[in-house]
Amino acid sequence: MINRTANAALAAAVAAAALMSAGANAQTANADKERCYGIAMAGKNDCAATGNNSCAGQSKADYDAKAWKYVAKGSCATMEVTLKDGMKRKGTLSPM
Repeated sequence: MINRTANAALAAAVAAAALMSAGANAQTANADKERCYGIAMAGKNDCAATGNNSCAGQSKADYDAKAWKYVAKGSCATMEVTLKDGMKRKGTLSPM
């Protein structure tokens, strides 16, 4: 019985360490990226669009001004999309 308890505690500690490591790796992976609003295609956003959805991949419209996608740091302001009406718009670092 003691061995089972010790094994369960060890397994829990290993799982917790793996989760903490994954979180640190995600932060490091995104250190050279920035959020760029208004450039994501429908269903291709990296996270929430305020008031429209709550998670990645849930935006319903192309180039939603409140949905963002990770891009290489420094490249957002130069990215340009063509809207349905033919107008062109650049990405922005904050919701439009």
